[in-house]
Amino acid sequence: MSHDVGGSPGGGLGQARMTADEALVRLMEGHSRFLQGRPRFNALEELSKGQQPYATILGGSDSRVPPEVIFDAAPGELFVIRVAGNGPSAEVMGSLQYAGSHLKTPLFVVLGHDGCGAVAAALESRLHGVEHLSRIQVLVDSIQLALERFGPRLEPEQQLEAAVEANVRRTM
Repeated sequence: MSHDVGGSPGGGLGQARMTADEALVRLMEGHSRFLQGRPRFNALEELSKGQQPYATILGGSDSRVPPEVIFDAAPGELFVIRVAGNGPSAEVMGSLQYAGSHLKTPLFVVLGHDGCGAVAAALESRLHGVEHLSRIQVLVDSIQLALERFGPRLEPEQQLEAAVEANVRRTM
């Protein structure tokens, strides 16, 4: 079932606007194709004319989790902002505001992932007093705002999974 609402399937300038619900369905359909090993690929000719992405994704910097791949989205379909720990710095918030006000993306997604190194580093600092290099510590400190309720009750793997979810929720 396709949810292209007009124009090219690549999300080019000829594409009609869609709602957040339609954009979410499209992301989930793309993710399903990705999981089934059936991705689609589109021509790039429309990209030089401008951008009209159908979703904005704030995700981590982990090179193994590119949003375009996991949602089977063609170039130009997503406005992607990536920063370790997907934290809401001033630059990230400005980028999100740009996507909403200028690109008019109807859907915003904060994407966490299993085994996030930035969240793991924040847990190490919180639970074991580990200190990191100065700029990494700034990043870790911002993530710790989501980890106030975390203590050593859970197994490490469960702890990290819960911490990633808490960090995504705080960022949202």
